[in-house]
Amino acid sequence: SITEETVELLEPYLDMEDYNLETAKKVCGNVAGLCSWTQAMAYFYGINKEVLPLKANLALQEGRLAAAQMELNSAQVQLDEKQTELDEVQAMYDAAVKEKQALLDDAEACRRKMNNATALIEGLGGEKLRWTASSKNFQNQIINLVGNVLLATGFLSYSGPFNQEYRNLLLQLWKKEMNNSKIPYSKNLNLTGMLVDNATVGEWNLQGLPNDDLSIQNGIIVTKASRYPLLIDPQGQGKIWIKNKEKNNGLQVNS
Repeated sequence: SITEETVELLEPYLDMEDYNLETAKKVCGNVAGLCSWTQAMAYFYGINKEVLPLKANLALQEGRLAAAQMELNSAQVQLDEKQTELDEVQAMYDAAVKEKQALLDDAEACRRKMNNATALIEGLGGEKLRWTASSKNFQNQIINLVGNVLLATGFLSYSGPFNQEYRNLLLQLWKKEMNNSKIPYSKNLNLTGMLVDNATVGEWNLQGLPNDDLSIQNGIIVTKASRYPLLIDPQGQGKIWIKNKEKNNGLQVNS
């Protein structure tokens, strides 16, 4: 209930030098406390005059804070909902990206397979003529197989004792008889190539067998004929070859 007017009326008394507790005790005794009370009330009024607007502002700001807090809570709820939706969408996006990458990898693998298949088809197309010729050649070999085998067995059985010239003569006579009997055979038959491969011939050469046709034919007769071969070997080349060839097989030589 203290007003500003009351405080203004009280100020001249408060400014007096003798308006204090010590002087009041001398004059009034136990009632001197009223002097301090009036000073305290005046001081309280000045402080309270500043505090009341602050309290009002505090209440206003607390109300605003509460409203802002409610808005914040509502916004937080919406944010949580949107974050949940975002997480779901992000998961869908990640799955879509993963599926896309898998499709790209599959497409790249298919593209590589297509390129390889195209290259293979093109390569096979280039081989068609060779395969056709080879197939025809194989068919001819099948037809001529009987005659070729007959010539090979005749060579192994009967040409061993003779020189190169007489061996060729025997082959020509046999071919003439086969023509008369209409037995098919390969016109360009190579008996050496039919009876032995190049790798074996190379191994024989390393073992000391000469590389001429007659020596190779002799090597074929020695290794493939069913009879024991008789070697007329004035230069000793056949002897050296047989020793080297059978060295690892425990060959025993009688001088």
